[in-house]
Amino acid sequence: MQDFRSRFLVLGTLALLVVIGLIFDELGALGPVEGVFLQLTTPIQRLVDGLAERVIETSQSWRDLRDLKRRNKQLESLVDELMIENVRLKEVEAQNEDLRKKLNFVETHPQYILKAAEVKGRVIGYEPSNFMSILVIDVGKRDGIRKGMPVVTARGLTGHIHAVGTNWAKVLLIIDPSSSVAALAQSSRAPGVVSGHLGQELFMNYIPQEQQISVGDVILTSGMGGNYPKSLLIGQVTEVQQRDIDTFQRAIVWPSVAFTQLETVLVITSFEQVDVEEAIDIERTDELTPAPESAAEPKENGTSAP
Repeated sequence: MQDFRSRFLVLGTLALLVVIGLIFDELGALGPVEGVFLQLTTPIQRLVDGLAERVIETSQSWRDLRDLKRRNKQLESLVDELMIENVRLKEVEAQNEDLRKKLNFVETHPQYILKAAEVKGRVIGYEPSNFMSILVIDVGKRDGIRKGMPVVTARGLTGHIHAVGTNWAKVLLIIDPSSSVAALAQSSRAPGVVSGHLGQELFMNYIPQEQQISVGDVILTSGMGGNYPKSLLIGQVTEVQQRDIDTFQRAIVWPSVAFTQLETVLVITSFEQVDVEEAIDIERTDELTPAPESAAEPKENGTSAP
């Protein structure tokens, strides 16, 4: 009963205050009080408004940041795709250029039957005698590849088939110390034998002293021996080593083929060989055949012999 009276008293007091406030408002008596109240609450209202604006701005900044991150991720993905596509296009361009060079080689050497092959890997294997520079390609016996066939690129001679499997073959490069190629200088036709050694350079040995060979001379295969076709580019002379006490000269040759950048090669499966024995037989025949007799000299009296 006491709680009910207390609640009734509170409600009655609040109602009375509301009524009094309405009466004072109608009479204009609350103007000064309202002014004081507004003067006191305006800084608080401004602070509240400022905080609200900052909250709204922060929320908008977070949304903008989230959108920027999403957009940045999309752009990064696009950049990655464009980079991959650019790499692919460059690779296609490089392959097309390589194929154009090989096609040009095939068109300018119609005397060769060629088999294209992709380089599968480079193997540097150890043998008791020396280190062997070998290239593995993806063609073999089933493609008509046989041991000893020459291997070239559009830039020149690469080596020859050293071993053959069903679908693979090993190419012994001309820079290997065990490799030897009969060669000649393009300008002076000075003969020699090109062999490899431990490095990228080649040695051209057994050049006769009387033959002229100079730095810058282009070295080609001579075709002698029948192992390689004639006139394949080997490289260019970078140094000539000549001493009067030696029987032969020697030249250092820089190969035309970049062996560390090989991707595809061409195997020459057939070519016209230089018949050395026939050439030697013809030369011997010419030496043994007596020269034709000249007409008899006239007698002193001016009459000819019968």
